[in-house]
Amino acid sequence: MPETTTTALTALDKEQLRELVADVLDLDVAEVTDDADFMEDLDVDSLMALEITVRLEKEYGVRLAEAELTSITSLQGTYELLTSKLGDTR
Repeated sequence: MPETTTTALTALDKEQLRELVADVLDLDVAEVTDDADFMEDLDVDSLMALEITVRLEKEYGVRLAEAELTSITSLQGTYELLTSKLGDTR
């Protein structure tokens, strides 16, 4: 059972994000390095990418536009996108 859901009111924790991505991809957390390319290095296919997106939206209470999905290619890119989204109080 997942731990408490993070909301936009709490700071984004990169290690929690790493654990979420590792969980979706069924990988060891150590394999999800900041700069590992999801598709090239971690063999993410389009279905896995969609699952990551859905989990991010649910976990962090954000809505990701199609144009923003190009940022979700590495943990660092995903972290930067979410940090930006969570700082946007619209």
